[in-house]
Amino acid sequence: MIVRELPQPQTLARAAAIRAVSLPTIGHYLEEGFVDPEIRMLVGDGSNVAGPAVTVRTTATDSTALHHAAGMIEDGQFVVIDTGGDRFHAPLGEVVATQLQVRGAAGVIVDGVVTDIEQLRRIGLPVYARGTSLLTTKLLGAGGGGIGMPISCGGVTVSGGDIVLADANGALVLAPEVLDEVIDEALADDASEPELLAAVSRGQLLGQLTGATELVSERTRAG
Repeated sequence: MIVRELPQPQTLARAAAIRAVSLPTIGHYLEEGFVDPEIRMLVGDGSNVAGPAVTVRTTATDSTALHHAAGMIEDGQFVVIDTGGDRFHAPLGEVVATQLQVRGAAGVIVDGVVTDIEQLRRIGLPVYARGTSLLTTKLLGAGGGGIGMPISCGGVTVSGGDIVLADANGALVLAPEVLDEVIDEALADDASEPELLAAVSRGQLLGQLTGATELVSERTRAG
C-alpha cells in the first residue's frame, strides 16, 4: 500500500467567491476537470461545497486504505475515492462517513457505490457517488490501495491539493491556479444573468441578446 504525506490543511483563498459562484457557469469557460455526470449528489442540500482533495485508492474488495485515511482528514478537506473501476462493492457507509464528519471533511466523492444511504442522509456529510449497493468492501489488508497519490475519479485525474467543487448538478476538480483564472469571469457572468433573464421575459430573443443569431447569419453568408 502506498501512503504519501497529505497536503497541509489550507483555507481556500477564494472561499467567499466559491460559495457565491454558480458552478455551471464555470462550465461556460472550461472543458477540463468535470467529473462524469453519472457521479451525482446522493447526500447534500445542493449548495456549493468545496475543499482541497485528499485522494484515496481502494481495491474492489478491500477498503483498508480508506479506514486509515479517514482518521487523517483535516477540517475542510474533500475526500476523493478511486475504486479502481469497481461498481459493486461499497467502500463508504455509516461508520466511515461518521469518522469523516467528526474530522470535519467538506464532503466525499466515490467513483463507485456507497451503502447505508438512509444513515448517510442522517449524518449529512455531502456524498457524491454512482449509486448504492448492499455489497460492501472488507478489511483485508491485502495491499493495492493507497493514500495521497494521483488517482482517477470520474475520468478526471485528481492530485492531493486540487480543489474539489460540487453542487446539486455534479462535481469538478481543478488545480488552484486554474480556478483562479476563471472564477472572476464566472462571477461577472452570474451578475449579468438577471438582466438577461429579464430581457427574455420581456419578449426579446435570446439569440439576438447573446449574439448567437448574428453568428448564425455570418455562417450562413459564409456558406
